[in-house]
Amino acid sequence: MLTVVSPQKLYLSAGTVMRTPATWQDYQSLCEQRGDDSIPRLKYRSGEMLLMSPLPKHGRDVSLLADIIKVLLDSAGCEYDSFTPVTMQLPEESGIEPDYCFYIDHWQAVSGKDRIDWRNDPPPDLVLEIDITSYSDVNDYLPYGVPEVWLFRKQKLLIYQLQGHEYVTQAQSRYFPERDVAAIAAQAIQVAYERNTSAAIRALKQQLDT
Repeated sequence: MLTVVSPQKLYLSAGTVMRTPATWQDYQSLCEQRGDDSIPRLKYRSGEMLLMSPLPKHGRDVSLLADIIKVLLDSAGCEYDSFTPVTMQLPEESGIEPDYCFYIDHWQAVSGKDRIDWRNDPPPDLVLEIDITSYSDVNDYLPYGVPEVWLFRKQKLLIYQLQGHEYVTQAQSRYFPERDVAAIAAQAIQVAYERNTSAAIRALKQQLDT
């Protein structure tokens, strides 16, 4: 797999994960070099930087799971804001790029903002991460205090909720307490892979309407 990280070029083959010691300044320099591109993904934590170039499967799963969340929110009559891509940063401490994030309880705090101050504005209420290359770690969101993280790994949806200073797996989402979201995701994934994403979302909407 081809990997080039230099002042002149930044490139990783799809599916590649690169881990390297780095300073906050190193991370900032690579963010500036990447510019408006969303690939490779960049992460900084505790003097270490991770770079990842996602596979096509990653993007499809992100889109599908995010659509499922939106359908569930709409079905519940919830107002929300959602973002992708977005970069969350705490200077000298953390830099992370969630696959998708949702403001549900605190959407009004960020409504209309061009930039979010991660030290003063509330964090997303729900973050979605798709892990195909062992790049994702729910503990990356501890410094921000994200209340709930959905991690899709090995075709299974795991729900983590912040309790004190750690994330604990839960059977249900706090935002959809009457829904078995893991089963909903599994069914939608099956339909999407047998047919396509639109068929999966249509089937979910019909299920919720009955």
